[in-house]
Amino acid sequence: MRTKTILMGILMAVSALAGDVTGKWTATMQGRKGGAPREVVYNFKADGEKLTGTTTGMGGAEVQLSDGKVKGEDISFTTKVEMNGNSMVMTYKGKIAGDEIKFTQTREGSDQGREFTAKRAN
Repeated sequence: MRTKTILMGILMAVSALAGDVTGKWTATMQGRKGGAPREVVYNFKADGEKLTGTTTGMGGAEVQLSDGKVKGEDISFTTKVEMNGNSMVMTYKGKIAGDEIKFTQTREGSDQGREFTAKRAN
C-alpha cells in the first residue's frame, strides 16, 4: 500500500512538472511572405489550468493573452492585435516537452497554420 502511495505521488509530481510553463519563453518566427525572422517573447503565468501572460507583437508591442489554458502537456491561447485599422486574432496550440513548446499558430479565418518552437529562457 505504501509503495502504491509513493508511486502515485511521483506520478503526480512528474505530471505537474510537464505542464509548468510559468516564466519567460522565446521563439524565432519567420517573417511574413519570406521576410526576415524575428524573435518573439512569451511571458506565461499558469494558475492551475488557467494561463495568463503576454507576448510581443509586431514592432515589439506587448500583447495580452486571452482564453489561456494549460492541461497536462497541452497549452492554448489567443491574441488579438490591431493592424491598419483591422483586428487580427491568432490562435496558438502547443505541446509542452520539457523546456520546449511546439506550437501551431493560426490566424482567424485561415486554415493554414505555421509551426514553431518556443524555448524556456534561462
